[in-house]
This record gives sequence, C-alpha cells and structure tokens, in this order.
Amino acid sequence: MAFEVTSDVEGAEEFKQAMQRFDSGMQRHLHRQLASWAADVKALAKQFAPVRTGHLRSSIYAKIQEWVAEIGAEATYALFVELGTRYMQVQPYLYPAIQEQLPRLEQIILEALDAAKTEANL
Repeated sequence: MAFEVTSDVEGAEEFKQAMQRFDSGMQRHLHRQLASWAADVKALAKQFAPVRTGHLRSSIYAKIQEWVAEIGAEATYALFVELGTRYMQVQPYLYPAIQEQLPRLEQIILEALDAAKTEANL
C-alpha cells in the first residue's frame, strides 16, 4: 500500500507515519496468520490425497511469500490426480482443502486489518 502525501497539509506527516505503521502492522499480522492457515490447508490436503505409494502426499507443500500463500504438490502426476484425465477419475485433494478453509482466510484478513488499525492508532 503506497500513499504520497505532501507536507504542506496540516497533519500530513502524522498521517503518513500512521499509514506506514498500518502497512507494517498489517504485513506482520497477516503473514503470521497466513502461514498458520496455509499449514492447515496443507495438512487437510494430505488427509484428502489418495495414497498408493505415499509420494503424492509427501510432496504437498505450503509456501508463504509476503502476501501470497502457495499450496501445491511437487509430484509430477499431482495435477492428473487433482483434475483427472480421460483414463483416470478425478480425485481432488487440494481444491477441497482450500475450499474448506476459505471462510477462515476471510476472518484472518479482517482480524489483521483490525489489529493493524489499532496498532497504527487509526
């Protein structure tokens, strides 16, 4: 989030500082909660994943970079299991795990906004 505020407006510098506190507070709160959310989605996806050899289940990962949670599987055939092929039935494991945890993600974002506003005195 970027704001450009000129200093000739009364209170502009205080507002600029408050917005910087808000941005850093938002990132800190959201990153911590997003990491927890992604770990829960990963665990659920592992529960939903079909097991033949265990390779697919062991290749499921969750990464957090700034504001982005990436959840996937590194097994070369992971996409075929998730979406199916004309020879293989659909066996989704990632999509259902994400769908089940989406309401919690919305709650996490709203709580992070509130916490950052409080921390920035907004």
